[in-house]
Amino acid sequence: MVKPATSKYQLSELALYFLKLGTWGFGGPVALVGYMHRDLVEQKQWLTEEEYKEGLALAQLAPGPLAAQLGIYIGFVHYGLLGATLTGLAFVLPSFAMVVLLGMIYQLYSGLTWMRDVFYGVGAAVIGIIAIGAYKLTLKSVGKLTVSAVKTNWLLWLFYGAAIVITVITQQEQILLFVGCGLLYMAVKAPPLWMKKRTTLPALLLTGIGFWNFSKDTLVQIGLFFLKAGTFVFGSGLAIVPFLHAGVVNDYHWLTENQFVDSVAVAMITPGPVVITVGFIGYLVSGFPGAAVAALATFLPCFLFTVILAPYFKKIAKNASIKAFVDGITAAVIGALVGSVIIIATRSIIDIPTAVIAVGSVLLLAYVKKIKEPQLIGTAAVLGIIIKNLL
Repeated sequence: MVKPATSKYQLSELALYFLKLGTWGFGGPVALVGYMHRDLVEQKQWLTEEEYKEGLALAQLAPGPLAAQLGIYIGFVHYGLLGATLTGLAFVLPSFAMVVLLGMIYQLYSGLTWMRDVFYGVGAAVIGIIAIGAYKLTLKSVGKLTVSAVKTNWLLWLFYGAAIVITVITQQEQILLFVGCGLLYMAVKAPPLWMKKRTTLPALLLTGIGFWNFSKDTLVQIGLFFLKAGTFVFGSGLAIVPFLHAGVVNDYHWLTENQFVDSVAVAMITPGPVVITVGFIGYLVSGFPGAAVAALATFLPCFLFTVILAPYFKKIAKNASIKAFVDGITAAVIGALVGSVIIIATRSIIDIPTAVIAVGSVLLLAYVKKIKEPQLIGTAAVLGIIIKNLL
């Protein structure tokens, strides 16, 4: 494919970046979208701030995992369908391979006590990582934390604060809130002609490890269930967890309560999108075929939504009214992500040691430029094992 004149990078470079992000990118959706902004907008300057914001808004409006959708959109920006496909695969495959490997270990040893010890430390460090990411996104997308900046963008800050509160209270991200904030900001800042005329609003839119243990009927059930999860669940990896619990534990009885908790722990201590937990769940239910079907069914809808909507969304995104709409949505989206950080913190920071690890992670990332997230995660994992065995 011929490299577009507007592109500052080769497609192979972008695919390699997402392969690395999928391999080393810890912290869930909040951290991952923050890494993409830091690396691709601020440091490499492969994307403009506007392109990133367009992608973030579209990713939040469409169903499916937030970070994977944003990655697919970024691939689409300069390299179309091929770019979207390669970046999506590069981003998801490393963590998929890891959860399949962990599924094999789980089947062999029938428990993850050591993993819970690891997660004790990792979960706290993750809070520090995603808190820094959310802070940077807030500065870039909503505004600086100064009196004058807040006065200037008071409406965006109102959306931001409302999204934090509503996300914390409801424990999930609200698509109607995002759309409502976008429409209200568009009406205030750059109302389109149909708003000025007060016309009617348009409608929106292997043996011993269970590797080959599966049945065709179960695979069909897995495919349909996870296709529904990928199609109708909006927001970050956190949003899909209650939906998965209801189906996997309560409706189909594929996993026990403890097995489901273990599957969420696996997602949090592996890099890449949190939603990759579907691969681990699929493996426990029907081996590698179950893992493959679950992952494909979950990520396929977000891929299709992104590549189908992206061309039209990008064309209209330069319109002043649409830009205001995107700005309003973005403020609410970042607020919802901050709300997600608070929710995760309430579950991961459970005592003084975890609080110290979380605060220490924030300080290290803020003031020690040479430290990288994987180093922080590795250190936290070791600390978790040591602390749990001493307590």
